Amino acid sequence: MHEKSPATRSAPLAARVLDLIASGQAASRTELSALLGAAPSTISLTVSQLVDRGLVAEGGTASSTGGRPRKVLRIGGAEDFAVAADVGGRHARIGVVLPGGGLDGVATLPLDIAAGPEAALAQLAGSLEQLAEQRKTGRLRGVGLSLPGPVDTAAGRVTLPSRMPGWNEFPVRDWLRERFGVPGAVENDANCMAFGEHTVRPAGLRQSVTVKIGSAIGAGIIADGRLYRGATGAAGDITHVRIDGAADHPCSCGNTGCLETVASGAALVRILRETGAEADTTEDIVRLVEDADPAATRAVRQAGGHLGTVLAANVNFFNPDAVYLGGILSTLEPFVAAVRSRLYEGCHPLVTKHLVIDRAQLGADAGLVGAGLFALQQALELALREVAEPQGM
Repeated sequence: MHEKSPATRSAPLAARVLDLIASGQAASRTELSALLGAAPSTISLTVSQLVDRGLVAEGGTASSTGGRPRKVLRIGGAEDFAVAADVGGRHARIGVVLPGGGLDGVATLPLDIAAGPEAALAQLAGSLEQLAEQRKTGRLRGVGLSLPGPVDTAAGRVTLPSRMPGWNEFPVRDWLRERFGVPGAVENDANCMAFGEHTVRPAGLRQSVTVKIGSAIGAGIIADGRLYRGATGAAGDITHVRIDGAADHPCSCGNTGCLETVASGAALVRILRETGAEADTTEDIVRLVEDADPAATRAVRQAGGHLGTVLAANVNFFNPDAVYLGGILSTLEPFVAAVRSRLYEGCHPLVTKHLVIDRAQLGADAGLVGAGLFALQQALELALREVAEPQGM
């Protein structure tokens, strides 16, 4: 047996350090030491090794809470970037994502995901390539996709999606890597939103649930500062929780009575159309509520109450620091108020004592930021593995 090199032994800690710096959660050795629970000397050595490898750089200074200047850490090659897309059923939000989560060139374009992976990805790739070509500085390091379906992140494939015909088991990550020649990252949209939102929140909020409420419903979980995917990548799939208020409405999963059938944008379209309202899309629902349509406002409040009921059970179980609401329905105050009311009503006082319940601070960009940061992390982890592997073994 060969003894592991120092670089190999330190790789797990180095990966965590890169994770925290890349996501914007830490910008100094002191912050890293506090978040990782490691000795300052250990953190300093790890950071120095990453600096020597060109993976981390120190630039400028900032005052600490005690007034003493400290060096600011950033991912090496600050001008490097990823291109990313947050894909929905009929559109995609694309942009350039910089280390730390900065955005540039953000745009929304029509995209028919039902056309299948080959057609949709080819169209998307063309737009992302144009974004990359427009950058005058830096280097493309990765490509990230946020997709509206279950994702096997280890294989880089969509698994059993209910609204993505033709995508099941398609090798999305391999397709991206072959097309762009850089690492690809593929993740579920709610997980991307959760990760993106986590990077702009105070470092002390290390446990959170982020819910995306659009045409469908999804949730992403941050546990101890890291995305929690569960045993098979399905953690946070609250959309198929059975709820009394859903009666026997059929769901896209094949069951009846799921939360999605009474609380999603698609459900609200169905409910309002049954009353004779002109509503074909979730955007129509938003327009009706903003116009103070009584039927739409009542339906949205009821949907928020249903979501709050399911969330209350999960919040009682998980006891998070925060619940963040994203997606188009989170822009409606009656919906948010109903969720918040049901959480306070249904949760133990100790659970809600310090609970933050808020709209996603990044709004429509949360999933885009998350997808891009995942891509940058893939590139960094690949570089770290390359320098950590013993030569000639």
